[in-house]
Amino acid sequence: MPELGTSSDIVFMFLFFFMVTTQMRSTEVKVKVKLPEASEVAKLERKDLASYIYIGSPNAQYVNQFGTETRIQLNDSFKTTNDIRDFIAAERDAMSEADRSLMQVSLKADEDARMGIITDVKQELRRCSALKIMYAARKAAVK
Repeated sequence: MPELGTSSDIVFMFLFFFMVTTQMRSTEVKVKVKLPEASEVAKLERKDLASYIYIGSPNAQYVNQFGTETRIQLNDSFKTTNDIRDFIAAERDAMSEADRSLMQVSLKADEDARMGIITDVKQELRRCSALKIMYAARKAAVK
C-alpha cells in the first residue's frame, strides 16, 4: 500500500488558515493623521463593528486638488459633515440586525486638526444616533 503524502495537505491548511485570518485594509487613508498621545488606551474588541472617520489635511499627492485645509475622509473619498448621516446609514445597513446596536465610530483625527471640525463631526454623529465614539490615539511613550 503506497504512503499518503501529507506535505501538500499541510501547505494547503496553512494557506487556508492565512486566507481566512488575514484582513485586507479596505480604505486608503488620504489625509495626514498623526495621532495624539493617550494616557489610557482601550483596545477595540471587534473591528468589524467599527466605522472609521479620518480628519486631517490632505496628503501631498492630493494637495493640488483639495488644498491644505483640514478635510473629512469617509471610506475612500473626501466628504463634508452633511455626508456623515448617509455614511452612518450605509454602514448600519451593511451590518446584521443584531450588530447594529453595537456599532462604534472611530475618529482618527490629526493632532493638529482644528477642534471646530471635530466638534462638527461629533454633532452630526449625535444627530444620526451614532453615540458610541472612540478616539484613536497612540500610546504614550514609557518614561
